[in-house]
Amino acid sequence: MGRRRAGAPARPPLRTDMIHRRLLLATLPALLLAACGGGGNGGKSDGATLTVAATAVPHAEILAQVKPVLAKEGVNLEVRVFNDYVQPNLQVDQGQIDVNYFETKPYLDQFNRERGTKLVPIAGVHVEPLGAYSRRWKTLAQLPQGASVAIPNEPSNGGRALQLLQKAGLIRLRNPADPLATIRDVASNPKGLQFRELEAATLPRVLGEVDLALINTNYALDAKLDPVRDALAIEDKDSPYVNFLVGRPGSADDPRVRKLVAALRSPATKAFIERTYKGAVLPAF
Repeated sequence: MGRRRAGAPARPPLRTDMIHRRLLLATLPALLLAACGGGGNGGKSDGATLTVAATAVPHAEILAQVKPVLAKEGVNLEVRVFNDYVQPNLQVDQGQIDVNYFETKPYLDQFNRERGTKLVPIAGVHVEPLGAYSRRWKTLAQLPQGASVAIPNEPSNGGRALQLLQKAGLIRLRNPADPLATIRDVASNPKGLQFRELEAATLPRVLGEVDLALINTNYALDAKLDPVRDALAIEDKDSPYVNFLVGRPGSADDPRVRKLVAALRSPATKAFIERTYKGAVLPAF
């Protein structure tokens, strides 16, 4: 250390509290920025990342269209794609993801009952008409006696598939209006259809192994099936199975979520759905 020259004025010592104040001023902007961070931690600040769980088609595609709109409004939309219907709900319930966009209310209600979750629908966006597909037959009338029929293995979509088969005249249910009917509720089965209950995501992959498969439109589109052209039977526009944006209680009050709802239910999004999916996906607003 150099020696102070004789007669030179002594430097005043740098006070500790002054150092702390300078450090605080230097780090304050970063601290404020971190406090505004969101993205899966339940934060509700404007301008934060909003995480959304979705299946690939059409949900993630629709979200991709609204992402630039939200960016202009200070919301960074982060889409996490899933290929099942369970993890998106579990991760939202656990707070790992803010909201999800893939499911109908009957499915959500059943999920909440079975899992003890308290997820809530926030806004309805579109309908994906469930369809019946076959690689072996061109019409339902051609189905042989004892035909193998694959349907989703969870109550809401399984019941939905059975209702479509009933509407097509292939079966009769004990309670025709029950949205959660199971194969045990089939009262009449003239063709002796043999049902296989499989995970919804796997149904396109087994299409060549069965006579008929009842497939959700998101998985049908992902498998390059055209619901309007390829389905032998399909739900109509009056289907009650609207796909909702879903979150935890209170999520609807989150400013980021309100902006997402407005973007998803905008005229521009409606036009995108109609133009892109040509009837395979129907706007519900």
